[in-house]
Amino acid sequence: MPLCCLLVDDNDAFLEAARVLLEREGMQVAGVASNIAGALRQARALRPDVILVDIGLGEESGFELARLLAADGQVGRADVVLISAQAETDYTDLIAESPAAGFLPKSELSAHRISQILNRQLRAGRPGFQLAGIAIGRLPGRRGQAYARS
Repeated sequence: MPLCCLLVDDNDAFLEAARVLLEREGMQVAGVASNIAGALRQARALRPDVILVDIGLGEESGFELARLLAADGQVGRADVVLISAQAETDYTDLIAESPAAGFLPKSELSAHRISQILNRQLRAGRPGFQLAGIAIGRLPGRRGQAYARS
């Protein structure tokens, strides 16, 4: 079973390009959303392994969505990865304060980079990332290498 993700971005062209790229790399894009309300609905319904959240969601904030997802008991154990076309250094403190598993520039979006972020969180033993090891084992080239759930 492939790693299941939800994409959250207010740019329709990016959502489609990201969906095609990630599915080509073996991930399952279960859904997309363009705002906080839609993302919460999709996350609750789909219970993905990972949620990729754009930091700038039009008038809304990806940081706020990450906090809401972390506090929502109906979402499951999905890891949130913040994404942006802007540099990580533009958001360093906000990323560090967020409950997100990490940050990924849109220009580096790939199943491999998502795996690296989830794997780094698993090795760090951060609470809330119990699913990461199972999810990482589902990525192409990682068959049979899943870590045990903590």
